[in-house]
Amino acid sequence: MASSFNADAVSTCSEASTLVDGSVISNVPDRHGFFGGTQYSTEPRQGPPPETVLRREKKWLKMLSLWNFYMDKNYTKIRERCRKGIPMSIRPKAWLYLCGGRILMEKYPNKYDDCLRDMGDQKCIDDIKKDLHRQFPTHEMFSSDDKPGIQELFNVLKAYTIQNPKIGYCQAQAPVAAFLLMHMPAEQAFWCLVSVSDKYLENYYSPSMEVIQRDALILQGLLKKVCRPAYKHLKEVGLEPMLYCTEWFLCAFTRTLPWDTLLRVWDVFLCEGVKILFKTALVIIIGCLGSAKSRREAPGLCETWHLYNH
Repeated sequence: MASSFNADAVSTCSEASTLVDGSVISNVPDRHGFFGGTQYSTEPRQGPPPETVLRREKKWLKMLSLWNFYMDKNYTKIRERCRKGIPMSIRPKAWLYLCGGRILMEKYPNKYDDCLRDMGDQKCIDDIKKDLHRQFPTHEMFSSDDKPGIQELFNVLKAYTIQNPKIGYCQAQAPVAAFLLMHMPAEQAFWCLVSVSDKYLENYYSPSMEVIQRDALILQGLLKKVCRPAYKHLKEVGLEPMLYCTEWFLCAFTRTLPWDTLLRVWDVFLCEGVKILFKTALVIIIGCLGSAKSRREAPGLCETWHLYNH
């Protein structure tokens, strides 16, 4: 259910000059750093008025300065503020605190640099190099070899394989790492990736994929409970949950959602955990197939799959 936009409207702007595979390619990045692709947006930033943002920033700064107290005594306040949306200026630090990356970084202050000096497993390194240019190639950080994001992405992914050799490297970690790098320095992104991979998405990246198969069935059961017509439609057309929720869950929706929506989902995901992946998946499915009209317009497997991806 990727982001969509009005290409005709964009083409009238001098910054948007080229179409590639149906996507606008602009000479100027959007507010999130994208030059094109499904994530590119010319829409102005939407959100609360500046005075509300400033008030929330002050509250977050106070909360971060007393983080242990809030985590122990007033977690509901953290959850409430995450659900409202973390201010953009606070988000990198807030994510680092929420996921526990800050604790890991302070506990192992030299670990990231040590991992960079390690030679690493050659097969993992080769696999990582193959995937570097597939991660958000229309983003200003990853659009060409000379962009710093490419090397930083390699470093973060390589460091993870050394930190957790049992898992090594999984392709689905690359978009997650790239997403994190768009919002924070490499060392912080590394520790957030460690926390997300080993705590939030525990065993998701194991070769057996047993956990993701289990969670796909759980999602199917939840859908049957909350929206039986959508559940029946998917069964009738033969679209099994592993076909669509594997990328959703393994990549934590970094390849799926419009960017502003993705940021809000991650605000809550890092606060409340993996249940947010299930809730987000249900919202997508019900949004696509919740009405009788939408189900009639997607009578077969291909049409339903197309609906999911637009």
